[in-house]
Amino acid sequence: MRRTAVALTLLAALSCGSFAGSQAVSAASAPAGGGGAVGGGRGTNILVVGIDSRAGLSAAEKRRLHVGGKGCNCTDVMMLVHLSQNRRRASIVSIPRDSYVEYAATTAPAAGPARRGKINGAFALGGGPLTVATVEKATGLRIDHYLETGFTGFEQTVDNLGGATVCTDRPLKDENSGLDIGAGRHLADGNRALRYVRARHVNLRPGDLGRVRRQQRVVNDLLARLTAEGALAGPISTARTVRTLLKTVRTDERTGLDDLVRIGWALGHLRADRTEFATVPIRLFDHRVPGVGSTLVWDEARSAALWAALGADRPITGDTRIQPVAENPVPADPARIAVRVDDAEVAAALRGNGFAVTDSSATAPAVRPPGPPVVRYATGREDDAATVAAALPGSRTRVDPELDAVVEVTVGDRPVRVTSVTFDRNVADGAPVTAGRLRCAEAPAAAGAARPGGAAVPSGRR
Repeated sequence: MRRTAVALTLLAALSCGSFAGSQAVSAASAPAGGGGAVGGGRGTNILVVGIDSRAGLSAAEKRRLHVGGKGCNCTDVMMLVHLSQNRRRASIVSIPRDSYVEYAATTAPAAGPARRGKINGAFALGGGPLTVATVEKATGLRIDHYLETGFTGFEQTVDNLGGATVCTDRPLKDENSGLDIGAGRHLADGNRALRYVRARHVNLRPGDLGRVRRQQRVVNDLLARLTAEGALAGPISTARTVRTLLKTVRTDERTGLDDLVRIGWALGHLRADRTEFATVPIRLFDHRVPGVGSTLVWDEARSAALWAALGADRPITGDTRIQPVAENPVPADPARIAVRVDDAEVAAALRGNGFAVTDSSATAPAVRPPGPPVVRYATGREDDAATVAAALPGSRTRVDPELDAVVEVTVGDRPVRVTSVTFDRNVADGAPVTAGRLRCAEAPAAAGAARPGGAAVPSGRR
């Protein structure tokens, strides 16, 4: 498979489903009720989705791909790609599958009147057309092009490209997806890359936002590699490879070969600082809805600012309306950090700032050690330690392999000031960033480490 097809396919293929044959899906014929969608003229918006369906997969394929269970016939991945009017900037915004939205109206007899639910459920109710109309209603943006695919071709696509770069600053494990990789940068084959982008129950910050960020990293790395290799350099070669893309990706009836050539060519000529990635800002991460389950509720003001920026063809990085700048930001949630403090006043102050504190002052030494507070933590708890240290200005951090999940604070003989901290999960997992910020910085791992669990060496590039 040519590399242009790979780049565009991977924007859609990070999902749980199966590739459908080439077939037009009419977004133009979507039911009325798209709401406040605005007209075009300020850039181009492409909605790329991956479908969760296990139809056609044998038992052996499900075991190999680690996709047991039943598919939901819904969108598992959704990315809105905005190309600026001058084709000099791309903004790729992930919309989490559990986003709680109001569906656009549908005329399908079995669907009933418009209602609210997870955004991924729009596909089950009305396929691609209702999905497009629902995204338009939720964002206020007009979708110009629609691409839809699944993931059984993902494994082969990654292998054809010679593997995908995945990276993490600490080990990641998820029994549901089969992910099990060590810290560092790895060249993964298609099977391992699939586990990396599907994992939702990893040991580090589980949930959709972390998974979405990993998907963005893989897409970013592949686009960078395609650009560096000159695979998106010319319209003729791009047109040739787009024809391959159309064998495995559905498009709406308004999207033709010429449109995909322009999109691929534009992506291949962007600088890293002109390619942006973000996830819709979330206000509630576990909003329980009877009959629907746990959902994500968008932050109304910040998501509105995001869609307004795209509608006005403006950059989304650096916009404080989308991502406010906190006074004292921290990387971890204080409420989830167990802290043991040997000073009663400091313990009370940290507890007042939201930390889960145990007061151990009863066993504190009679003579305090010289210096500022020392924050000791176990290996792998760097974010927790940094969060506690931010609340104790001037404190020192020290790793202690003998500790477990508790962060210990030893107060010294100097006065201690406790300050408020701000945790924003949107910053940790989905803040708008340019491509360079998402790129893996480490040197490539050794051959053995590049294939965790004995994964096969990816085949050569084609």
